[in-house]
Amino acid sequence: MAVTQRRGRRIMMDPAELDAFLTAQRTCRVATAGRDGRPHVSALWFVWDGRALWLYSLTRSRRWADVRRDPRLAVIVDDGREYGELRGAELSGTAESVGEAPRRGEACPALETPERLFAAKYFDLDAMPHDGRHAWLRLTPQSVLSWDFRKLRGG
Repeated sequence: MAVTQRRGRRIMMDPAELDAFLTAQRTCRVATAGRDGRPHVSALWFVWDGRALWLYSLTRSRRWADVRRDPRLAVIVDDGREYGELRGAELSGTAESVGEAPRRGEACPALETPERLFAAKYFDLDAMPHDGRHAWLRLTPQSVLSWDFRKLRGG
């Protein structure tokens, strides 16, 4: 994962801070490009495994159709209400579908970790419930920008 941040290095999250932030947050905003090139942004639950952002998307959504046509994505994960509390990360790269689509629970070793993390995070379960409507997208970021305005305090 390339850190492409030139400006704002003072407020950039270090790798451990970024990992903790992405692990703890619950909602991201995913930007895709439509057929006509217009951006489409939608909120989505996700999990971070330390290397990739895993998105559990409805397969009959505009987002899924956009990604099938053009797999380039940008994702924002952010938090904070007041200016001095703002923090977040922008991850961009190419998404890939992993496992069957839609997902019905067929064995897929690549999905063991993200499904365990997702089930625990959102459903307080040990195993992932499959509904036959969603499927997995993996975004291994090619670029990451981050900010944590709390670092501006006192300095």
